[in-house]
Amino acid sequence: MNRLTCFKAYDIRGKVGEELNEDIAYRIGRGYGEFIKPLCVIVGGDVRLSSETLKLALANGLQDAGADVYDIGVSGSEEVYFATCYLGMDGGVEVTASHNPMNFNGMKLVRANAAPISSDTGLLVIKKLVQDNAFHKVPANKRGCYQKITILHEYVNCIMSYIDTKALKPMKLVINSGNGAAGYIIDEVERRFKRDCIPVTFMKVHHQADGNFPNGIPNPLLPACRDDTAQAVLMHEADMGIAFDGDFDRCFLFDEKGNFIEGYYIVGLLGEAFLHSNPGAKIIHDSRLFWNTIDIVKKEGGVPVMSKTGHSFMKERMRKEDAIYGGEMSAHHYFRDFFYCDSGMIPWLMVAALLSAKGKTLSQLVSGRIQAYPVSGEINRDLTDAYQKMQYIRDMYEHEALRIDLTDGIGIEFQDWRFNIRTSNTEPLVRLNVESKRDSDLVDKKTKEILKLLGGER
Repeated sequence: MNRLTCFKAYDIRGKVGEELNEDIAYRIGRGYGEFIKPLCVIVGGDVRLSSETLKLALANGLQDAGADVYDIGVSGSEEVYFATCYLGMDGGVEVTASHNPMNFNGMKLVRANAAPISSDTGLLVIKKLVQDNAFHKVPANKRGCYQKITILHEYVNCIMSYIDTKALKPMKLVINSGNGAAGYIIDEVERRFKRDCIPVTFMKVHHQADGNFPNGIPNPLLPACRDDTAQAVLMHEADMGIAFDGDFDRCFLFDEKGNFIEGYYIVGLLGEAFLHSNPGAKIIHDSRLFWNTIDIVKKEGGVPVMSKTGHSFMKERMRKEDAIYGGEMSAHHYFRDFFYCDSGMIPWLMVAALLSAKGKTLSQLVSGRIQAYPVSGEINRDLTDAYQKMQYIRDMYEHEALRIDLTDGIGIEFQDWRFNIRTSNTEPLVRLNVESKRDSDLVDKKTKEILKLLGGER
């Protein structure tokens, strides 16, 4: 094993067989155990065909490292975070590749209290342990046990505590569970709504769990992955559409007209809601798009704080700042009272509550912000010379810039527009985001201009 390419900046991800297999999964369990020295660990996995065998190999490695393993079965990443904290475990691992294609898999690692393990906080140490494959021998009588458990009831209690369900007005919601990853959670929420006579109707799309991904890659950030949800909203005349990614730690929203709402604007919407009840609180945002968020947070008397992009980095900053809420334009939303972790379930529940409380449609809630700060949407390019091209872009624009920010990639700001260009932490891509102040034509013009300089494959 000369090179472990599956270790990324804030989690583990790679092609099954080539970059990640049962042997590597076992070693990750051993490496995690040797580094964290946990007595008890939560494990779970998404619906991918390879997740169960990789999870069991991981569990075997953890047991050989002396840890008791508690398996919550098919789960989303946030359920592992929840179980780790709720049950007082020493750590947790979710086997998932999130929104990547079906031939990929990976792992998201946390320690006690669901504190993330990134390249800044131990992931590289675990990588070296896995690479060296020279683990300390644990006596046979110290080998950990393995047990299957469920925390579904307690988890759903937690996410539903964020809203007053009895205040929800009659509403029809389209739910796209992304090849079924989130389906069983939606079923439980629906059961409780019916039990309590809450007037919310679910129209389910791609609801059954299927690791063959018959409905395509579960990544609604890609325009090609949005049509099924948008069309279902129009067909059912729904109030909102909700689509999840592969481990449902992100939800993507569609308004009543079937229009996809960039996660960026939902960050502003939720940030405003939290500041109404928590004046002066800190709100964390990522470095790709932030003018809208900063504008709202400052107007509401809050404190905006920038973080590096990525779930581990965001969670670390949430804890450091004791922020009430944080959000990324990629539709990751973080909550202080959810152990500073991200959840894909809490956001849509909160937005549904806002629709009821304000008596407005989703398009009415966000249209003013979209006009004030239009964006390009994230655009990806596959480049073999990514860093050279990014430096070239910087050289072309920095002499006119008001500010240059290097928090994550290269962010360059002008009077009426700004852009961020960065390499992906999980895929071999360069990502571009452009925003302006009330000038969508300028966004289009500058996006085309930068893409022409950047080149590469779409």
